[in-house]
Amino acid sequence: MSFRRVGAVLRKELREYRRNGNIVSAMLIFPFIFLIQPLIQVFAVPSSAAGAIRHEHSLLYLLAIPALVPAVLAAYSVVAEREQGTLEPVLTTPVRRNEFLLGKALAALIPSVVVAYVVYGAFLAAVGLFAHPEVASALLRWPQILAQVLFTPMIAAWSIWLGITISARSTDARVAQQLGALASLPTIAVTSLIAFNVIPASFAIAIGGAALLLALDGLGWRITSMAFDRERLVTGTR
Repeated sequence: MSFRRVGAVLRKELREYRRNGNIVSAMLIFPFIFLIQPLIQVFAVPSSAAGAIRHEHSLLYLLAIPALVPAVLAAYSVVAEREQGTLEPVLTTPVRRNEFLLGKALAALIPSVVVAYVVYGAFLAAVGLFAHPEVASALLRWPQILAQVLFTPMIAAWSIWLGITISARSTDARVAQQLGALASLPTIAVTSLIAFNVIPASFAIAIGGAALLLALDGLGWRITSMAFDRERLVTGTR
């Protein structure tokens, strides 16, 4: 594998993101939608409710950001190039399938994880500065912060492989993005159920979830590689 060619695909993809207003809007709007519920909780609850909040895991709700944003980006990656007529020239170059897919995946992973961390950091800063001290103390717990930091890239990677697989099999960019968003819903549902204590959060759940995500990431890489038919994409056949 040539990391120089991977880097070339990565840079090309990032330039495409910057030129596309819909992509930039999705990266900025979706994260702030998922901030509404935690912000309401932080600034609306009285300090007397801090004890109840301490037994909740509402900040894990923000793990929906790395589930949704990269799925939408990745679902755009292949089919958009096909629509624009730039995919065939790229695939006729010496770039290999794994190099192409890794470059595409990194182009979705890096900005998505950065956005998720920035939004989460801004939320933590807002809690520390403006929430009642008792509420801030109940929310800002290291296990939750560590879970957010560690699970964000793993969830994003799984969403990206789903998105690229959808993109490689789609013929319309908007449909692919809608399907990518739908494919991320099960992950969002699980993180939300844990956040609202429907699924009790525990150390065992965290370890099991991390192992499952790592396995899914490896499986996703294999599925995406199998779904990526270079000849079909170049010739336009189904």
